[in-house]
Amino acid sequence: MGIYEELQARGLIAQVTDEEHIRDMVNNGKATFYIGFDCTADSLHVGHFMALCLMKRLQMAGNRPIALIGGGTTMIGDPSGRTDMRKMLTKEDIDHNAACFKRQMERFIDFGPGKALMLNNAEWLMNLNYIELLREVGACFSVNNMLRAECYKQRMEKGLSFLEFNYMIMQSYDFYYMFQHYGCNMQFGGNDQWSNMLGGTELIRRKLGKDAQAMTITLLLNSEGKKMGKTASGAVWLDPNKTSPFDFYQYWRNVGDDDVLKCIRMLTFLPLEQIDEMDKWEGSQLNRAKEILAFELTKLVHGEEEAQKAEAAAKALFAGGSDDSNMPTTELTEDQLTDGSITILDLMLACKLVPSKGEGRRLVQQGGVMVNEEKVSSIDVCFTAEQLKEGLKIRKGKKVYHKVILK
Repeated sequence: MGIYEELQARGLIAQVTDEEHIRDMVNNGKATFYIGFDCTADSLHVGHFMALCLMKRLQMAGNRPIALIGGGTTMIGDPSGRTDMRKMLTKEDIDHNAACFKRQMERFIDFGPGKALMLNNAEWLMNLNYIELLREVGACFSVNNMLRAECYKQRMEKGLSFLEFNYMIMQSYDFYYMFQHYGCNMQFGGNDQWSNMLGGTELIRRKLGKDAQAMTITLLLNSEGKKMGKTASGAVWLDPNKTSPFDFYQYWRNVGDDDVLKCIRMLTFLPLEQIDEMDKWEGSQLNRAKEILAFELTKLVHGEEEAQKAEAAAKALFAGGSDDSNMPTTELTEDQLTDGSITILDLMLACKLVPSKGEGRRLVQQGGVMVNEEKVSSIDVCFTAEQLKEGLKIRKGKKVYHKVILK
């Protein structure tokens, strides 16, 4: 199995422009490909994870990655997937964010001599002459076609600034420039980037001839990957100072049953044969699959030692471990139960985890409450006296833990 077939088997490929050529180039280590990262924050988040893992896989197969930092395009802001205009950042902010990105990417990608490149499109975009750009590039774009692109259509009702309208041209120019100066012959991105990527491929062919080998490929579920970066309580960052290794581990440990094997297939480097066997797992085995996912991804981002610490701490808190002596504890009595049980909202009130049932309802509906490592899916969930006698461990949000027992 070549790397292209492996990417297909892992569910990573959604669309391509020329599958035969792409397959040949990728499988034979002929691809010099880029993925762009607009530096709108000082840390990458888990929504970038799929792209980083893809770059690592392709580099391991002999291909050359280019991590393109969007120092120039971030000055404009990508309208894709947005209902409003992005916050404008200063050049100093962007340069700082770019430096943070590089440190994090080095855990995944080898930037040694003759290997991967990290480029910043500010180097060529910031020096462009507007009139020259219009003459050289603008004439290659049809406004009618651009307005049909999904990234623009969804913004037309609320308003699309001319500044953002230029984003597709800037991204297309990136591919055109790197094709000429760095031999970049392939670009990768999420489904929400498809129109922008096609623009770059078409620009190369129009400027350099139809025989120019510029190809595009999109990642299945990369748009979902961006959503992965957000939770009810904020973003899940790769920077340990913003999201601790323990919280990072717990984020992946708590993925849904329907998603865990999909995430293992797409994001870990476990052999496909092993994952195929795990596809048969069900019930309590899925909890073990979640532990494997959380450990493997925490190891990738934070190193094996931190992954081991996070795993041990999680097991101590939620998997029947003994290290819960310092956990806040509430003892209930039988007269606090109704017909031998208690609802999750009454339980949280009794433990003083929420000030009111309204706040408890909101937390449950947002998926922010877990009991014995299982997400509470409804405000109607009840716990029996037998369960309480064995002891329950409640987690509210990311960092609030509580134990409850029945006297």
